Amino acid sequence: MDFREQHVVVTGGAGALGGAVVAALIAAGAVCHVPCFDEAEAQRFRLRGHKQVILSISGNLADEAAIARLYGGIAPLWASIHIAGGFAAGPLREISMATLRQQIDMNFVSCALCCRAAVNAMAGAGGRIVNVAARAGLEWRSGAGMVAYTASKAAVASLTVALAEEVAKDGILVNAVAPSIMDTPANRQAMPKADFSLWPKVEEVAATIVFLASSDNRVTRGAVVPVYGKS
Repeated sequence: MDFREQHVVVTGGAGALGGAVVAALIAAGAVCHVPCFDEAEAQRFRLRGHKQVILSISGNLADEAAIARLYGGIAPLWASIHIAGGFAAGPLREISMATLRQQIDMNFVSCALCCRAAVNAMAGAGGRIVNVAARAGLEWRSGAGMVAYTASKAAVASLTVALAEEVAKDGILVNAVAPSIMDTPANRQAMPKADFSLWPKVEEVAATIVFLASSDNRVTRGAVVPVYGKS
């Protein structure tokens, strides 16, 4: 896949999956625009000094002004990949309004605003958008004990499919991936007794994302692709 001279936004690019996506895009020649919440997150990003990485301190991605600043200076934009989000567990009866709003903002609103900005930035030129839903966002019954998270990721999935129909005529292909629990250091620490061999590796999930964001993907739109590995 050839991304030479193509500009790609990767929200959540400083995280485990995001870092794998950025690394793959760099290897394919892309210029990656990676927004970080604050300077501390930027300092943790292992690819911050790479010549094909443009870091910015964006703050809250559920804020319209932050999104306008992020996308306003990128031209032309080829692809926008939306990995940034958050997780909260707990039965619904114990979830506060603040946590409910946080999950909606972090997972759905940020994705919707980035999609809107990307569509406007790609106007007339076509492009690719890839969102990140979750297994629970497709298999709702598996979301017991994390209802707010599940609902927000289900919203990402439905947004993806509806938007794909809306912008297909503009040459913009919109898709999503839906990972299960991925093999990351944080997940290993949180679930030390799990069988890690069953979890998809971030590099494997990244490979699917990068294909969907590439010009090699000529026909796939409106898909929410399960990336479960053996789990």
